Amino acid sequence: MDWLKKLPVVGPWVARAMRTHAWRSYERLDRVKWSRLAAAMTFISFIALFPLLTLAAAVGAATLSARQQRTLETKITEQFPGLGSQLHIGALADNAGTVGVIAGVFLLLTGVNWVGQMRDCLRAVWQCPDREENPVVRRVRDAGVLLGLGGAVVVTLLVSTVASAAVGWIARQAGLAEHGAGSLVLRIVAFAVAVAADFLVLCYVLTLLPAVHPPRRRLLVAALLGAIGFELLKVLLSGYIQGVAAKSMYGAFGVPIALLLWMNFTAKLVLYCAAWTATPGRDGDGGEDTPGRGADDDGDDGKAAPGRTRPRNGNGGAPGPAAASGG
Repeated sequence: MDWLKKLPVVGPWVARAMRTHAWRSYERLDRVKWSRLAAAMTFISFIALFPLLTLAAAVGAATLSARQQRTLETKITEQFPGLGSQLHIGALADNAGTVGVIAGVFLLLTGVNWVGQMRDCLRAVWQCPDREENPVVRRVRDAGVLLGLGGAVVVTLLVSTVASAAVGWIARQAGLAEHGAGSLVLRIVAFAVAVAADFLVLCYVLTLLPAVHPPRRRLLVAALLGAIGFELLKVLLSGYIQGVAAKSMYGAFGVPIALLLWMNFTAKLVLYCAAWTATPGRDGDGGEDTPGRGADDDGDDGKAAPGRTRPRNGNGGAPGPAAASGG
């Protein structure tokens, strides 16, 4: 795209844009074939989603009141647009024990596999090689990462739920008009709380899943961009499903197709955030990973060369075949 730099008027602006961290992050993604990685992440996430939702719905149906069950459906719809109307919490309540056990077993199996695939895709962005380790130990560690991520998601959902309820309660008590300035401020506050919750989850995903140590500044910026983008994706997709997907020519397949699109966009957003953390800054804050080189090539003393960011396991280099293809 160097020819764009030679265009009159816009050429200097294009050249300046290509020197930004955002553009260099995209160039890293292009080198590692990010469309393939996003496709792999979308597929494994789609497979793992249904036992997760079934288990959550079964537990909720068995332990929550009717009003709380409706709240659970609403939260599921907010997080996974279009699915809340497809769940029948009342029917799950009648068979909560059996459904919960079966969904829990499938969730453990698919969840551990999801963690492994996500780790390989994120490490491919970092251009790290595949790690050779005991498969049993790897599965156990992936199960621990899955439990930690699940706990983080549960906590953030609770915080988001409490914040949304508090905003609604304040609006009712204050008698604020639905489209007034006060209600708008409260909705902005609720959006900010949701962004903060997503920010914490993304910090977990961008560091513990790929087992890397990005510079703090790049991690915070990437997690903030990803959190805002994730919330905007939810808003846009919810509107699309309500106005288009449910009434489109796809019929019953409209919602699953929209869900796949949302997962793919989310996967690409996470990959871009990972590329942001892995791409070195122009000021040398953790420089470029050199493909084909590991930590042992950095120097005789085993220390990382100046201007390079070392992954947590001390390896560098190009991604292995499994990582490059999404596992």
